[in-house]
Amino acid sequence: MTYDRRCFGCGVENPQGLQLQFENEGEQVSCEAELSATYQSWQGIIHGGVVALLMDEAVGWAAWHAGHPGVTGKLEVRLRQPLKVGERVRIVGRVDRIQRRLVYTTSTVTRASDGSLVAEATATLMASPTAIAPPSD
Repeated sequence: MTYDRRCFGCGVENPQGLQLQFENEGEQVSCEAELSATYQSWQGIIHGGVVALLMDEAVGWAAWHAGHPGVTGKLEVRLRQPLKVGERVRIVGRVDRIQRRLVYTTSTVTRASDGSLVAEATATLMASPTAIAPPSD
């Protein structure tokens, strides 16, 4: 697999994407984001699939920073409360354990304003050799 910076969630070369930028915090990775009405479902509410995407990105980057990059094989999402359009959130991912080629991870999305839980997920990633493509000109 090759990372070419075009990922919908985190690719800086994808102008239609979310361009999430996760930071390594040692035991976890995190990112803050604010989503526009482009990603809404019901009026004023961000689509639950987009919230799931935020957590999928977080677990992927957690695995990457832990030295075990891979692809998501299983993602279980629990949406706890609606995420409103324009509401700033903190997205956190962490690796819980590694067993052979499987990377077990967790992720949360919380409101930046009060820390309340919007969603949480567990995921199993399958470790895979990866490469980074040179930047496009």
